[in-house]
Amino acid sequence: MENLALIDSFSEFKDDKLIDRVTLMSILEDVFRNALKRKYGDDDNFDIIINPDKGDLEIWRNRVVVADGEVEEPNQEISLTDAQKIESDYEIGEDVAEEVKLIDLGRRSILALRQNLISKIHEHDNTNIFKYFKDLEGEIYTAEVHHIRHRAIILLDDEGNELILPKEKQIPSDFFRKGDNVRGIIEGVELKGNKPSIVMSRAHPKFLEKLFEQEIPEVFDGLINVKKVVRIPGEKAKVAVDSYDDRIDPVGACVGMKGSRIHGIVRELGNENIDVINFTNNTQLYITRALSPAKITSIKLDEDNKRAEVILKPEEVSKAIGRGGHNIRLAGYLTGYEIDVLREGAEEDVELSEFKDEIDEWIIKEFEKIGLDTAKSVLENDLKELVKRTDLEEETIQEVLNILKEEFED
Repeated sequence: MENLALIDSFSEFKDDKLIDRVTLMSILEDVFRNALKRKYGDDDNFDIIINPDKGDLEIWRNRVVVADGEVEEPNQEISLTDAQKIESDYEIGEDVAEEVKLIDLGRRSILALRQNLISKIHEHDNTNIFKYFKDLEGEIYTAEVHHIRHRAIILLDDEGNELILPKEKQIPSDFFRKGDNVRGIIEGVELKGNKPSIVMSRAHPKFLEKLFEQEIPEVFDGLINVKKVVRIPGEKAKVAVDSYDDRIDPVGACVGMKGSRIHGIVRELGNENIDVINFTNNTQLYITRALSPAKITSIKLDEDNKRAEVILKPEEVSKAIGRGGHNIRLAGYLTGYEIDVLREGAEEDVELSEFKDEIDEWIIKEFEKIGLDTAKSVLENDLKELVKRTDLEEETIQEVLNILKEEFED
């Protein structure tokens, strides 16, 4: 009964952990064997009998009966006199099985045993959690905001597992309060010491891909394939889709009537602008679609260097580049080509880099960030527009405009 009472007291750990009773008993046996090794030097001659249903455990020590005064290995051998105290009819050479009570291990050993058990259960628990979330990498997961820190949000799931949503893996417009439910993908899981570190992300392209799977039945069923996703989180995304069934319009199915199907995804991502385009192996057509809504006049490809020279009418250039250069940047990510935008009749245009003797290089780079890399492309925008689109002071931009104007007046 002493053993049973102690086992029942150990079972309290099971109730709060992801561990079944059978596994608990297996851990118990391992812990008890370690305790026996410490006390007796060896555990090979001990039988540990566990009854998972009752939670009972018995420890039996097996020794061989030898003549009085000939005991050389006390853990393996027992004298005839001591054996006959257990059963009066034992004879030399027979095996004696004697039950070991936990109290025989000593109070200190029992306390150490308990600590060892706690450690083993936590280790088992952490290993299970690590394996569980490792299998969920790249999948959508929901957890509740538990604590908000400066550089991360700490989340707890229904099982009390802790997840981390770092600031850089949030969408810039994300704003959460304690108790809010948050969706993201499990981006990475690693063991730090013995504790699993689970990182969630809402900024990863995979999150958008998985939202398509959840929200669009044809994607979930495999009728539509999401070929590639590129994002500037919270700003803009491009998703290339394809279908093996010619009867399905993949773009129409993903967007839905008046955007009904994609609306929920856009809202989840903080009103991120999502372009859905038809994938194709025709590189020129793919680049043309990727630069939508701009209309392309012609494209010249350099396939060896993965560069594309795109000719557009002047009024289409700003559409191709997009606000903050997002459209052209994402088109490049999506197609794998570095895209250079040229205007029709731009033969007389001059690259901004040609003015580096008069204009500081960092200023030229600020214009290039928004897709303005030639003199005419800058001059086509008025001063107020350039102030809005760049991080440059009005006086600096005016000075640049004056320099460029002089070039063409000359």
